[in-house]
Amino acid sequence: MADERNYKIAVIPGDGTGPEVIREGVKVLQAAAGRFGFNLDLNYFDWGGDRYLRTGETIPEGGIDELKKHDAIYLGAIGHPDVKPGILEKDILLRIRFELDQYVNLRPVKLYPGVWTPIKDKGPEDIDFVVVRENTEGLYAGGGCFLRKGTPQEVAIQESVNTRYGVERCIRFAFEYCRKRNKKKKVTLVGKTNVLTYAWNLWERTFYEVAKEYPDIEVDYAHVDATCMWFVKNPEWFDVIVTDNMFGDIITDLGAMIQGGMGIAAGGNINPQGVSMFEPIGGSAPKYTGKNVINPLAAICAGMMMLEHLGEEEAARAIEKAVIKVCRDHLKSMSAGKMGYSTSEVGDLVAKYTEEGVDL
Repeated sequence: MADERNYKIAVIPGDGTGPEVIREGVKVLQAAAGRFGFNLDLNYFDWGGDRYLRTGETIPEGGIDELKKHDAIYLGAIGHPDVKPGILEKDILLRIRFELDQYVNLRPVKLYPGVWTPIKDKGPEDIDFVVVRENTEGLYAGGGCFLRKGTPQEVAIQESVNTRYGVERCIRFAFEYCRKRNKKKKVTLVGKTNVLTYAWNLWERTFYEVAKEYPDIEVDYAHVDATCMWFVKNPEWFDVIVTDNMFGDIITDLGAMIQGGMGIAAGGNINPQGVSMFEPIGGSAPKYTGKNVINPLAAICAGMMMLEHLGEEEAARAIEKAVIKVCRDHLKSMSAGKMGYSTSEVGDLVAKYTEEGVDL
């Protein structure tokens, strides 16, 4: 593991535009490392669609054990147009999350100055919250079966698996993160207690029991459908949200849109005691592959999150300031091909401002 600020990073550029955005992210990370005096030992893994089409293999034997030798994982994107949907996602993304027990998906939703949001009369002071999504249970645990498959009487059962252990550690992470974040100091449980009475009874009971240990933090509850409404109407109400795997998957895409789109949205798959993985959330965007027009800021922000997780908080803040300056003073849009700059030019700008320092 990390020794004297030497960090061993597994880099999975992945598919489509993944290698392009990772290239720019690495450029910025190296600028931060040079300025703040730490070292990044980058090991590249060619896992993705091209390897699968060439070899029939997603993750080679012993691959997960190799990842365990690293301090963090930096992922570009997984998803190839010539591979049936679900194969790469299940065998690479979900396998890494489950086998490395990355039980929290952490999604900051933060609007930077100069970035357009579709929400009228809302600005950076209104859109600044974090979603803590349970990442290894729920409907994504893979429980279920078919009965009489292929007949007119076919039955498909998909089970949501929720354990006290899994729910509690996710909720506890949310409270600890809220305390560290030290902003509104409020944690909101988002669920569906009025209909999904078994799973959400467990979530609700656990939430309020854990909350007693954090008297300095305000708590509240919102149904997931109402939360989608409040994201648009009153995003300033939120500080830290905690929710299950499926609901978290849904509301974070809405969160990405109100913060300016997939071009700026980054996330982390967190195991606080193990190896965590950081990635842009926008996917591989294969139609833009090789055109040098994709927005790399989400990947750059994922690298920023990775440095913060590794304890290099000063370097992470320097990258964030550089991103804010680029968004505010340079880019015309967050959308691919409409930024006014190429992918590599955006990376160059962020790296330059990271290295020089920005006084906002």
